[in-house]
Amino acid sequence: MKLTIKDIAKMADVSPGTVSKVINNKGSISADTRLKIMTIIDETGYQPSFSAKSLATKRSHLIGLIYAGKENVEFNHPFFNQVITAFKNSIGQLGYEILIFSSNQSRQDKEDYLKRCKHFQLDGCLIIAGENIEEAVRELDQSSIPCVGVDIALSGPKSMYVTTDNSKVAANVVEYFYLQLYRNVAFIGGQNYSVISNIRKESFIRSMKNFGMPVRDEWIKYGDYFEESGYQCMNEILSQRPYPEAVFAASDMMALGAIRSIKQAGLRVPEDIKIIGCDDIEACRYSDPPLATVKQDKDKMGRLAAHMLNDLINGDIESNSVMVDSELVIRKSCMKE
Repeated sequence: MKLTIKDIAKMADVSPGTVSKVINNKGSISADTRLKIMTIIDETGYQPSFSAKSLATKRSHLIGLIYAGKENVEFNHPFFNQVITAFKNSIGQLGYEILIFSSNQSRQDKEDYLKRCKHFQLDGCLIIAGENIEEAVRELDQSSIPCVGVDIALSGPKSMYVTTDNSKVAANVVEYFYLQLYRNVAFIGGQNYSVISNIRKESFIRSMKNFGMPVRDEWIKYGDYFEESGYQCMNEILSQRPYPEAVFAASDMMALGAIRSIKQAGLRVPEDIKIIGCDDIEACRYSDPPLATVKQDKDKMGRLAAHMLNDLINGDIESNSVMVDSELVIRKSCMKE
């Protein structure tokens, strides 16, 4: 029969809390009591459970990972996958494990994140942005559970978020095209209700107008960040003349789809149409031609999220937000022929 912390406490004639303090080397326990308990543990071969180790510290050392939104990103999405890998490595070094919340549609309580966090006694949560954010995510954000969001603005008393400065992302792309003497530029964004995409779109339009570059409604299209939508959006743009000189796609995957569409139309990249994506996923280096992009520092975002969450848990930081700078990476897809 597997022994529990209560069994050890009964043998030692002390409370389970006292046993937990000895296991975790916490609190002021007399030398005699400590020796008595450790002797029993040694003789019985007792292995303290994860929950037993947490009794004294009131910490589970578990972090919840939530893919927010009724339309959430997929586990294998290149951008978020790299952010989460960096987060996982950093949070692990800080002594935490990650519990991924299922988004299985059959779960009746799948959106009751606060209830599930309390059930698992989570120390905090990492929330990954999606679209159509559930009210349950907002409820969790406003609770006392520390939360850090990636590309989702949180405002709770124990919440922070990290994001790329998405306004600068678009502004830098437009400025580059302007300096290269390309004036007729199209934009392919995410869903027309996507917060991040709309920040980029609004900055794109504002920057175009600031440089006196024409903004054409028929050259502003909405995809879903994935390749097929970029292909379809580009098909629509090419369905009528004149063609744009250049295209800015709000994700690399949509940019790769746009390149496919341009080639199928008998046009060339970059000779006929230049294109710049966003994210700097691995595939950019191996596409034909190699894709120019706005590099988001995915590793830094993941590491920042981990340390911010740890500081929130330990009460070492006040709620705030952090914007990470991006970098325009020029490759052949937008170079002069």
